[in-house]
Amino acid sequence: MLVKLFATLIEFTGKRKLEISGPKTVGGELLDELDRMFPGFKKELEQGHIILVNGKNIEHLQGLDTPLREDDTISIFPPAGGG
Repeated sequence: MLVKLFATLIEFTGKRKLEISGPKTVGGELLDELDRMFPGFKKELEQGHIILVNGKNIEHLQGLDTPLREDDTISIFPPAGGG
């Protein structure tokens, strides 16, 4: 699956896109795998985040239990700031 990272997550990981194989759910497996690859990744998301699977917010799907397929595109956005 293709994982796209945005904003400060690019700085944190040094990557804009990653190909990952294997995770079956967003929360239980994908985020754990990203945290294994980039220690502290999950901590980076503690202030809030938006995760889209094929352009749909997981909050409108099954949340962190949203199932994943190998041909999915996952986009992860950190919290936006500004004023």
